[in-house]
Amino acid sequence: MRSYELMMETGIPNVVICNRCNKRYSVAKYAAIIRCTECKAIIPGPASMELGNQIRHALSKTKSNLHQYSFGNGGNSGEAHGMKRALLCGVTYQNKKYSLKGTVNDVRRMKNLLMQRFGYRRDCIRILTEDQVDSDFMPTKKNIQDSLKWLVEGSESGDSLVFYFSGHGLRQPDFNDDEKDGFDETICPVDFMQEGMILDNEINSTIVRPLKKGITLHAIVDACHSGTVLDLEYIYDPHNDIWNDNKPPSKADKSTSGGLAICLSACGDDQMASDTSAFTGKEMTGAMTFILIHIVENVPEITYGGLLNQMHACIEQVNNKRCLSVPCLRKLFGRRKIENPMLSSSQEFPVYSKKFLL
Repeated sequence: MRSYELMMETGIPNVVICNRCNKRYSVAKYAAIIRCTECKAIIPGPASMELGNQIRHALSKTKSNLHQYSFGNGGNSGEAHGMKRALLCGVTYQNKKYSLKGTVNDVRRMKNLLMQRFGYRRDCIRILTEDQVDSDFMPTKKNIQDSLKWLVEGSESGDSLVFYFSGHGLRQPDFNDDEKDGFDETICPVDFMQEGMILDNEINSTIVRPLKKGITLHAIVDACHSGTVLDLEYIYDPHNDIWNDNKPPSKADKSTSGGLAICLSACGDDQMASDTSAFTGKEMTGAMTFILIHIVENVPEITYGGLLNQMHACIEQVNNKRCLSVPCLRKLFGRRKIENPMLSSSQEFPVYSKKFLL
């Protein structure tokens, strides 16, 4: 779960100010997040701000090396020949013990990236978040299922599709012999406690299997246990620069209908996504999403391999510094590090020559 709990530890007080009502609070230096007693807004604490500073510092150190992973030096590298369509889901699970704080910001940042960097039109982006006025755009199980069908409906060769999910992910036993590790991966809609989760098998059959030749789908999933949440047939091993076979033991067909599906996940199937957040000024946002967007925005035409390398380098620097030299962050987050993102695909491709285009 990617969330902060209120943590007040003894230590030297720090002053934080609510961005909404300007109420001032004296808090300990170990505080991650506090909730304003007046307006109920979430306020980043000193420890959270320090982690955000570490992420930005790590990104600035890797930025000088980014050019070696790019092609060209400008222009809108995302111009496409066909339709562009995106589904962006951010689930906060409001008023629940397992609520998340930065998912709506994640969606907004991803929308801006798609529109400004890759040329997506606003009317071709469907957003499901709990702050929507129209109930049809709440991230319920039914609305997510219907929107996944909308995403691929009528798509043709040359089209580019994006599915982004920021929320909780879980896993459950696999009874169909489809999974090498024996577990199905899931995403959790806002009403998953009542209506159930959405399994990887359903996601695959809805948005992967129908992809015809010439259609490209990217899924970016910032959730726990999300490594193979699309059940794609190949998993990239960055250490050996090879694609590993992930076809199901049952021999079930998980392939596309000739198109290409690529998934970038926050962590492996047996891992938890980071429960820390990066802060950009006064805004909370998920660390994996923040790092990904920062790198893509700063490199004209980065390759998949370059993107993975830079994300891994940044995460390694943050994890090392957090564990070794910042006692308050080690105390708060020492049990869980930021995991490296995972790349999977419906087919093998050369990651160091293929450009990352959404």
